[in-house]
Amino acid sequence: MTFLDSAVWAGKFLSDGWEDSPRERPVVEPATGDHLGTVGLASADDVKRAAVRAAEAQRAWAATAPQARAAVLRRAGELFTEHAAEIADWLVREAGSVRSKADFEVGLALGECFECAALPTHPQGEVLTSEEARWSLARRRPAGVVSVIAPFNFPLILGLRSVAPALALGNAVLLKPDPRTAVSGGVVLARIFEEAGLPAGVLHLLPGDGAVGQAVVEAPEVRVVSFTGSTPVGRAIGERAGRLLKRAHLELGGNNALVVLPGADVAKAASAGAFGSYLHQGQICMTTGRHIVHESLVEEYTAALAAKAEALPVGDPAREEVALGPLIDRRQLERVHGIVTDSVAAGARVAAGGEIVGAGYRATVLTGVSTDMPAWREEIFGPVAPVLSFSTLEEAARIVDDCEYGLSVGILGDVGTAMKLADRIESGKVHINEQTVADEPQAPFGGVKASGTGSRFGGASANVEAFTETQWITVRPDIADYPF
Repeated sequence: MTFLDSAVWAGKFLSDGWEDSPRERPVVEPATGDHLGTVGLASADDVKRAAVRAAEAQRAWAATAPQARAAVLRRAGELFTEHAAEIADWLVREAGSVRSKADFEVGLALGECFECAALPTHPQGEVLTSEEARWSLARRRPAGVVSVIAPFNFPLILGLRSVAPALALGNAVLLKPDPRTAVSGGVVLARIFEEAGLPAGVLHLLPGDGAVGQAVVEAPEVRVVSFTGSTPVGRAIGERAGRLLKRAHLELGGNNALVVLPGADVAKAASAGAFGSYLHQGQICMTTGRHIVHESLVEEYTAALAAKAEALPVGDPAREEVALGPLIDRRQLERVHGIVTDSVAAGARVAAGGEIVGAGYRATVLTGVSTDMPAWREEIFGPVAPVLSFSTLEEAARIVDDCEYGLSVGILGDVGTAMKLADRIESGKVHINEQTVADEPQAPFGGVKASGTGSRFGGASANVEAFTETQWITVRPDIADYPF
């Protein structure tokens, strides 16, 4: 048997052991439509039972010695290393990842586990001053049960970056992956932690539809909801969590800008722009969705970017050497093409691409774009790069901020000028002389405006803040005197 042998998980979900489910969903390869297996789906009632069990298991897990919890996280990282090729194969076939993206994602996953292995022994509080004759302390305690709702695009790391720190800090987790990537975004994590020695009942894998998503938010035992996905769904989850007085950490959409300053190296800038727009077919929240180029370089940059786009092959990443694989499903493919054709009807011009190829979409460059066109205003989630020029730094700042999102911005060119621009814009992340897509386990990750509720992922400080509660403790040498 292989590590991810379907005999373990076919037709099942994980809740204090692998349970057979009467509800199933086929695992489909988006590039070919081939059937890769069958996952079991949970129901809302399954979630209710899992939440109760998770709350029971969490108390013992939180009381586990810090080094023992750290050992589970370290072993999980080792297992990602040992089974990297098999896990990457699933990312290629189930998520449509090209091989380099799949390998990169597995590398992020093992790094996340090793980084989180330090959390159990990280300082968990502080000594406070007090006006009274007592000790005054603030300590961090596990939140309890955490629900993690993860998307399809980077299914492994975007689930793990909440699962790993939540577990490390003594919480139990209800994991709901996107049903389209329930193996690479769910089964992989369940198997990793099962083999790493995580006690039964601490991690539950609950694939399912919107009713399951609602249930993992509303279960009374759940205290924190960590959601990565679209802004409309995130708004609904945030509203519901707020009514229930639960914390919701929301990492949502983006329409990220890459600014090319005057004097920038055009060849390098076009390479950065192509990577930012076309990595994983543009299906990344940090994808470069807007190219804002100084008027002195816009024609040269557009030509260079179009040449890059035309040279990128599209196809089946499991069977061909390609730069772009399939979009996740036909609905998304047709949505992307619809945004392109609507923008062309409004006056944009296709400098490269603009075509459906099987289950994929050619790397596309649009010129003649205005700021009211769909290709400029919307998060496309496809390999489309609209280009717009600017003349002054003030205009560039205005164009960058004229957007409901605020996730990531890249600025290419003179560092001093880039620093001045960075101080004027609203964004959760700014990368000078890099494109917009970047992530490291030790770095805080999040956006502003419609991109989410700030940095709630990555780095010890953000993770401790996200997945623990603060408790105030006072201690006196003797019972205090009171006037009653």
